[in-house]
Amino acid sequence: VQLVESVGGSGQAGGSLKLSCTASGYTAVSYCMGWFRETPTNGREGVASIGSDGTTRYVDSVNCRFTISRDNAKKTLYLQMDNLKPEDTGTYYCAYTRGYNRGACNSLQPTAFRSWGQGTQVTVSS
Repeated sequence: VQLVESVGGSGQAGGSLKLSCTASGYTAVSYCMGWFRETPTNGREGVASIGSDGTTRYVDSVNCRFTISRDNAKKTLYLQMDNLKPEDTGTYYCAYTRGYNRGACNSLQPTAFRSWGQGTQVTVSS
């Protein structure tokens, strides 16, 4: 599976951005997908995940501000980011793994994912 993220972008605190990630190649019926962000300070941390059963999980820092969703027909994953904060700045990666294990998917651990996008930069100014 190849993953290609949309261009990130810049926004101001309190604003919104939406990321997308399109998968190509074979995608399984059972899967877990997620969004991660990488910063020099925190390394690569899980932001949100979604399982093939629709279960979603968010890191506390984005809960109630970010929404992960997917369109299976378009093989596209989305991350709607609202009420942006400067600390949301980072390189965002989408990730995919075949097969769905709820515990692993909810863990938001990079090791639970096998395929990664190239990353896209998001910058939030205060």
